[in-house]
This record gives sequence, C-alpha cells and structure tokens, in this order.
Amino acid sequence: MSLLEILAIFAAGTAAGAINTIVGSGTLVTFPTLLAFGMPPVVANVTNTLGLVPGSLSGAIGYRRELRGQRSRIMTLGSAALLGGTLGAFLLLWLPASAFKAVVPALILLGCALVMAGPRITRWLTERAETRGLARPKQAWWVWPAVAGTGVYGGYFGAAQGVLLIAILGIGVDDNLQRHNALKNVLAMLVNAIAAVIFVFVSEINWTVALVLALGSALGGQIGATVGRRLPAAVLRTFIVVVGLTAVIALLIS
Repeated sequence: MSLLEILAIFAAGTAAGAINTIVGSGTLVTFPTLLAFGMPPVVANVTNTLGLVPGSLSGAIGYRRELRGQRSRIMTLGSAALLGGTLGAFLLLWLPASAFKAVVPALILLGCALVMAGPRITRWLTERAETRGLARPKQAWWVWPAVAGTGVYGGYFGAAQGVLLIAILGIGVDDNLQRHNALKNVLAMLVNAIAAVIFVFVSEINWTVALVLALGSALGGQIGATVGRRLPAAVLRTFIVVVGLTAVIALLIS
C-alpha cells in the first residue's frame, strides 16, 4: 500500500471506531473505502470485521462507568451475541453477498422508529404493568432472541447493528440510554470478535489493512466514548436516527 492509502484507511478506521461507539454504522465508512482500493468484497468484509474489533473494545472501555452493575446482562445477552455472531459469520461464507440486501434497510428503518418511539413505548409498558398491579420486568423475555438475531446480521455484515441493538435494549431493558449504549458496545464487540476469530481460520484476510484499521478504530473508540457519554438523551437519539437513515440511503444506492 502507498502512504496515501494507509492514511486514508487509518482515517476511515478512526471515523468508524468513533461512530460505532456512539451509535453504530461505522462499517459504512470503512467497507466502501476498502472496496475503493480494489479489495474483493468478501475479503474487504472479513478484513473490516477484524480491524474494527479493537475499536469496539476501546469504546466499551471508554463506557466502563456506565457498564457498572450490568455484569448479569453482559453474561446473559453476551451469550446471545456470540451465538448470533457465529451463525452470521458462517452465513457470510455460505450465502451470496446480496442475501441480506433487501431486508436490511427495512430493519434499520424499524430500528430508527423504535429508537425515537422508545420512551413512549417504555412509559406505555410501565403504565400497563402498573394497572395490572405488576412491576415492569427489568428485562423482557424477547430481548435475548432479538439480540441473537441482531448478532446474526452483525456477523454477516453489521452496518447499523448498533441502531438495532439500541432499539431492542431501549424497549426491552429497563435502564437509561447511556447505559444501553454502553451495553450495546460490549454486545457489538462480542459479535465482531467471534466473527473475526472464525474468519481468521477459514477466510482470506489482508493483515496489513486489518492492522491499520485496528489502530485507527481503537483511537476512534476513545473519541466516540468521550463524545457519546456527554450527549443528552434527546441529542443521542436524534444522532442515532440520522446515522441510521444515512445507512439506509447508502445501502439502497450501493
């Protein structure tokens, strides 16, 4: 690679690490960059997945204060993320690259709608439970399979995986948005990490590009954590929706 290519990939990795930490969809920055430099799509996808793992880890570390008290959730939902990510990684190796293209924009749009409607839905669920004389559960029963399903998508491609996770956690887990975002970073990291491990053994990887992406995404993860933790809930929701809609447009015109 030339110095210009290295710098461009590093910059893309930094941007992706920051975006992934705040919301998700960093893949929409790095994946097209790798394609632009002539990398085959599958090689670009698996190299990108490996290169963004340090960014997810960096972002999770940056959100460590918001992760306190969530050990049980991490253990429970982490198993769903690992299972889904494993299946998604193998689907990438077995299915044509166009397999998810038709359904992904609809999923992201649904995620955006749920992120914005999340507070109202949460209030409605709480009020409904109170009228029945019940306490709203700390975690709905459907969260585990929903996280597993998102993990399948994340292991396969992953653009806007964070938007879907925030929507699921925002409605199904009784907590605030910043703590949801912290948990989202850990779950996305687990999905990417298990997929990356599989790809290391069964697929071709451009290790130089993966290293450059890793360095950039690790830096971006810290930047994203610094910015994201300071955003008010309303601003963070708006940012998530804007990124999600941008992802939909990018996928539709690609």
